[in-house]
Amino acid sequence: MKEEGEIQIKEFNLSTAYDLVLGKVEGWIETLISMLPNLVVAILVLILFFLTAKGVKKLSRKLIDKISSNVALNKLVATVLYVLVVGIGIFTALSVLQLDRALTSLLTGAGIIGLALSFAFQDSASNFISGVFLAVRKPIGIGDIIESGGTMGKVKEMSLRNTLIESFQGQFIYIPNKEVYQNRLINYTQPGDRRVDIEVGVSYGDNMQLVIDKLQEAIKDLPFVIRKDEVSFVFEEFGGSSMNGRLMFWINYPGQKDYLAARSEAMRVIKKTFDENDIMIPFPIRTLDFGIKGGEKLSTMVNSEMNILKNNKQ
Repeated sequence: MKEEGEIQIKEFNLSTAYDLVLGKVEGWIETLISMLPNLVVAILVLILFFLTAKGVKKLSRKLIDKISSNVALNKLVATVLYVLVVGIGIFTALSVLQLDRALTSLLTGAGIIGLALSFAFQDSASNFISGVFLAVRKPIGIGDIIESGGTMGKVKEMSLRNTLIESFQGQFIYIPNKEVYQNRLINYTQPGDRRVDIEVGVSYGDNMQLVIDKLQEAIKDLPFVIRKDEVSFVFEEFGGSSMNGRLMFWINYPGQKDYLAARSEAMRVIKKTFDENDIMIPFPIRTLDFGIKGGEKLSTMVNSEMNILKNNKQ
């Protein structure tokens, strides 16, 4: 009797499980059949939005390339627009399937995670935003010679995180975009011209007007000097052993090497002009004062000391 009962229980459990599974499958099939029109519409919506996203990506890339020369930024903006259109398509398709509530919950969770990550990667976000501003405002470009944060060199590459500069000694220096954008930035290339300043000291015994005339005349004749009328030499201070002035002239600025060459040639011409016109660049002069009150010569001090010694002996 016991074995027959166990057999009946097993048969009952198997049949019950079978009926439950069959009922579930039939329910799913009925639900699928009832949702089939909506599913077809949702698939069509997704296809339409994917095609639209591709078109938006291509069109936005062409338009952005005309505004910005930063390839990384252009790709990023086009990709963001592509993902945005696809996201709208997915949300619309799920709305057709009446699953938009589930998507809303997922988006809420993603927003919370994104907020936490933004605090964790705050510096990276600052560099990214600064990179976007640099690409849009274009204060610098590839090949420009700039100075930022005490670093000077040629811009070799610009990304959304940092700016690569090659120093004049050949080193590659990576500067975070936040430092480039927020700190003092000097671009020597974009204006196209650069003024060369050379400090010159002249002896007090020379004719100051002659110095001014001869220097301006000599520098104007140099082939690399532009804005000939703006060549000038001005005296700035009374130095310890010379009248100190500043010579100023403009050149085209294709690069630092040409700037240094122009400066070197101008210094050679200054020395030659001074030699031809008997103008002296004085050496530093030091006057030793041995008197307590000042202004007394060494010989006077020695004689005074000798007289004191003689008086003491007497």
